[in-house]
Amino acid sequence: MNRKRVKVDIVISVIISVLILIDQFTKHLAKIYLKPKTEDTVIIKKILALNYLQGGNQGAAWGMLSGKTAFLVIFTLMILIVVFIFLHNLFVLNKFNYSLKNKKFFLLQTFLCLLIAGAIGNIIDRIRYGSVIDFICFRFINFPTFNVADIYVTVSCFFIVLLCIFKLSEEEFNEIFSIKRKGN
Repeated sequence: MNRKRVKVDIVISVIISVLILIDQFTKHLAKIYLKPKTEDTVIIKKILALNYLQGGNQGAAWGMLSGKTAFLVIFTLMILIVVFIFLHNLFVLNKFNYSLKNKKFFLLQTFLCLLIAGAIGNIIDRIRYGSVIDFICFRFINFPTFNVADIYVTVSCFFIVLLCIFKLSEEEFNEIFSIKRKGN
């Protein structure tokens, strides 16, 4: 393993860890400051509020698979393995470097880190509490309460799909996602 790869792995691990800490810290703050309140903490009148909700979302997005915590933990771990393989292949195939010449791979790597952090942030809640702590509420539409990890997952998935559709060629995508290595 070369030094550059080790440094990149360390940077990625630190970034993911910081993002997870931000998510967990915001949930901790919500638990301390929002849980005791019976009313919303209004941020922008009729648009955005904070309101502690735990146990209301025992499933995945919009309550799907509610009450299936063990399944969701196992499924999330399987998805994380696939994402880690994808991330690893970006390095192995030398498709990623920190030069801005290769912006699409830099962006893909960034969004994969965001996805990993969001998935781990919510899996921590599922393991610790059996459900996810949510506290961010849009009031201008009927939208489920969510958290910082949900933002990570939603934003990253949106941009990963866009990158895969519009920026990566089919050959690049297949090469990155393939288990086969050059020279084998």
